[in-house]
Amino acid sequence: MRLSDLQSKDVVNVVDGKKVGNIIDVNINMEGHLESLIVEKSKFFVSMFSSANEIEVRWPQIEKIGEDVILVKIIL
Repeated sequence: MRLSDLQSKDVVNVVDGKKVGNIIDVNINMEGHLESLIVEKSKFFVSMFSSANEIEVRWPQIEKIGEDVILVKIIL
């Protein structure tokens, strides 16, 4: 799967069903393994929880990568 494929998917939190945002980048370690996704927060997440525009979703937080969405578990 390519980064462009991931960027076209919405990132949704399974805890509350809300859209977290869209992927803008990834972190890859020195061995070439994906460590985390960098997600540009939706307006809800920016205004409610912090002023930062990005959130890092670590690989263990990813529940499922589907055709249209990526389900993550973020406990706030």
